[in-house]
Amino acid sequence: MLNITPHNSSDKDQYDKRFGTLNTLNTPSEAKKVARILIIIMVLFCVVLFLPWQQNIRARGEITALTPKDRPQKIQSPIDGTIAQWNVQEGQHVDSGQVLLTIAEVKDKYIDPDMILRLEEGIRAKGNAISAKEDKVLAKQRQLEALKAGLVIKLQQFDNKIEQSILKIEGDSIAWEASKVDLKNASRQYKANEELHNKGLISLTKLETFRSKYQQSVSKEVSARTKLEMARNEYQNAVLGKNAARNEALDKIAKTDSELSTTLSDIADSDAALAKARNELSSMEIRAGMRVIRAPQKGVVVQALNSGLGENIKSGQALLTLVPDAPQLAAAIYVKTMDVPLIEEGRHVRLRFDGWPSIQFSGWPSVSVGTFGGRVEVVDFMNQADGTFRVLIIQDKKEKDDDWPPELRMGTGVFGWVMLEEVPIWYELWRQINGFPPSLNDYKGSDKKDAKK
Repeated sequence: MLNITPHNSSDKDQYDKRFGTLNTLNTPSEAKKVARILIIIMVLFCVVLFLPWQQNIRARGEITALTPKDRPQKIQSPIDGTIAQWNVQEGQHVDSGQVLLTIAEVKDKYIDPDMILRLEEGIRAKGNAISAKEDKVLAKQRQLEALKAGLVIKLQQFDNKIEQSILKIEGDSIAWEASKVDLKNASRQYKANEELHNKGLISLTKLETFRSKYQQSVSKEVSARTKLEMARNEYQNAVLGKNAARNEALDKIAKTDSELSTTLSDIADSDAALAKARNELSSMEIRAGMRVIRAPQKGVVVQALNSGLGENIKSGQALLTLVPDAPQLAAAIYVKTMDVPLIEEGRHVRLRFDGWPSIQFSGWPSVSVGTFGGRVEVVDFMNQADGTFRVLIIQDKKEKDDDWPPELRMGTGVFGWVMLEEVPIWYELWRQINGFPPSLNDYKGSDKKDAKK
């Protein structure tokens, strides 16, 4: 093999002749640069794999209120009626007790505008009736004393019997008139069905039924007439036997005593009726107050669910929506079932509100921009209809965190990151590739260790 090199002076001319063109070429350095860059990238990648990464659970939701009393509420109608007047408009601020709308009654029982006045008059009348009955008791007591004393009271008692006979005659007369009406109806039905039978439209059995009813009506009419005649005879006997009443004084005394007891019983019934009337009056006064729908608390009318005047509404029907003033806002996010065991009360959460621009690095929350801090306050013990669990989050400011925007309103969309434990990036990549859940560590225990440190 020839030893031809430029260092051998004897062959330098021969070397320049044969390989001189190589001196015009530059040694390539790009491959070395690429190799260095790749090595640097690999080293940086390996370093990044061991950097800390904070695991998190992501979920969407909306802005709500922490306590039920601060959440939007439906103002319902306590009674059936029609809308008589609107006193507010949508977007208006109202105070507690302010009139929102008035309702007019539609039921016949309550439609009288002077119903309360009528009830008050009825109560006074019942009270007067009770007073009259009490006076009657005193009169009966005096009557008993008078009956024991002489014949005059006996005659008075007999006069009462005559009055009772008159009332009986009136009652039997009414019964007789009613029986005559029944007989007339039965006779008409019997004749009509007899004609139908003659024409062959109904059977003889059915005709016999109407004939039997007719005979019964005849019997009742005769019986009623007989009772009436007997009542008249009793009246005549009472008139004629008035002189014999002197011998029945003791019996009349017993009867008067019985009437006294009956009157006392009537007073007790009247007291019960009076109490019922007072209760009805109280109910009417309360119902009259229900015709005026008032705001239960300070807030803003955001939506009227009924419109116009004269529109019929039912008891329990929602009329409008009221959003309370100055509610304690909370973010409600909905997490999957598999993530619920990892979330405890007190966990820090990063939030992004719809309408507020932000840049979030979920694994490095300290370098995020435009997000807001929160803390897990409530984790529901029952799932939603779609199988997710609701988590309520309240404001929790970390260093450099801003307050939640005062422009936030109920229903504003929110996206949350519930912060969990710190793990190396390689572990998080391995977990994501394999689809494993985040690490489940003793959150309370870690807090205690941090506190000791």
